Amino acid sequence: MGINSESDIEANLQIGPTDQGMVRLYVEARGVEIPMDFTPDEARDIAAEIEAAAKSASARKS
Repeated sequence: MGINSESDIEANLQIGPTDQGMVRLYVEARGVEIPMDFTPDEARDIAAEIEAAAKSASARKS
């Protein structure tokens, strides 16, 4: 499965700080739980990538 492949899988995404000073992205789908912890700097880099992808996707819609 690639980035452009559609899927019928529903997933829940939670994002928040941990008590260890990390930023956690927590994905749950079909009984599988995936916690991913990032440093604040890594989380900011990920946020910038998401923002860039959103801008690119918006430009393609127009």
